[in-house]
Amino acid sequence: MNLNEVEILYSKEQIAARVSELGRQIGKDYAGGDLLVLGILKGAFIFMSDLVRQIEGVNLQLDFMSVSSYGASSESSGEVRILRDLDSSVEGKHVLVVEDIIDTGLTLGYIRELLLKRGALSVKLCCFLDKPSRRKGPVTPDYTGYSIPDQFVVGYGLDYAERYRYYPAVCILKSWVYEN
Repeated sequence: MNLNEVEILYSKEQIAARVSELGRQIGKDYAGGDLLVLGILKGAFIFMSDLVRQIEGVNLQLDFMSVSSYGASSESSGEVRILRDLDSSVEGKHVLVVEDIIDTGLTLGYIRELLLKRGALSVKLCCFLDKPSRRKGPVTPDYTGYSIPDQFVVGYGLDYAERYRYYPAVCILKSWVYEN
């Protein structure tokens, strides 16, 4: 990654500390129970991997969905498409949906309603980053790493056109990169 293209918002160390706090809270909230942790690919895979290793005292099952509302753009199209569905049933299960970022809320609102229609006992939302100023739907995360201003961010699973995902910090992508 060219560090001239980004400005670090949250360091690797800050991220690790916050993910640990989230994991402890989720473990406390679901102590002794069963929980299906559902990661939204591709962005949430790094956060989810770190998060589930911090959740103790809960019987975890893991699954993934891949959805798209962005394509190669920096703006959500508003149309949610399921690219990869779950391998397991959610019927009768408590589900924690793990997402890298909530922007408009349209994608997670759609997923939450879909899971409830499929018979989930409960659906809670966990995002690493939240942009409440961009919300277009009535979605409020149950667990949030950080609330951020309306800036385009990359790293720690977040990408722009499939780039920057691997970077261990969360960074603000300079606008000249995606406005060209």
